[in-house]
Amino acid sequence: MKILLLEDEILLHQTIVEYLESLGHIVVGFREGESALASLMEEIYDLLILDINVPKIDGFSLLEKIHALKITPPTIFISALIEIEEISRAFELGCHDYLKKPFHLKELSLRIDKMLSTYHPPQEHTRLSEGYSFNESSDTLTFYNEPQTIPNRQLQIIKLLAEYRGSIVTYDTLRDYIWENDEIDNATIRAEVSRLKKNLKEDFIVNIRSMGYMIKRVKR
Repeated sequence: MKILLLEDEILLHQTIVEYLESLGHIVVGFREGESALASLMEEIYDLLILDINVPKIDGFSLLEKIHALKITPPTIFISALIEIEEISRAFELGCHDYLKKPFHLKELSLRIDKMLSTYHPPQEHTRLSEGYSFNESSDTLTFYNEPQTIPNRQLQIIKLLAEYRGSIVTYDTLRDYIWENDEIDNATIRAEVSRLKKNLKEDFIVNIRSMGYMIKRVKR
């Protein structure tokens, strides 16, 4: 699992990173919020572990900013703040757990395991690759959260492949749904998919020889 850690206490930061990496996680650490925000706008993380009182952008403000951008990975706050007002604010902002300092590293691991076993991410966004996602509710293709403009027929191809992600979409299916049973040959479909792939910044559409196309499920 890929985890972003925001913690400005040097020793605690290093200790958490080493512990979580020993459990097999990938941990990207930051000691101030501005750099963490920049990374969140470019990279996809499975989990955020955020301290609150950190330089430049505090943990609360960071969570507010990324949620406004529709970036909503599960989040655990770690903080020495114990006032109920602060804890309440953390949950109001959308965190999934709050761990008071000092804490045992094993407790952090248990909280992570428990949270991820019950967390169900929103389904309207389908990840297609490292940077691309498709929003089913708005029929929007995004690249690192930035909407992309492509011809409507190519967008419909993306939509169909995203819906059946992990499965082969045959030429006949593409012909029925995209061209609405027009009498076109497979070469015409291949040409349109080729134009689509040239418009994309990442190559995630797989050609299944003599059968059709598919988008493989993204491995985290």
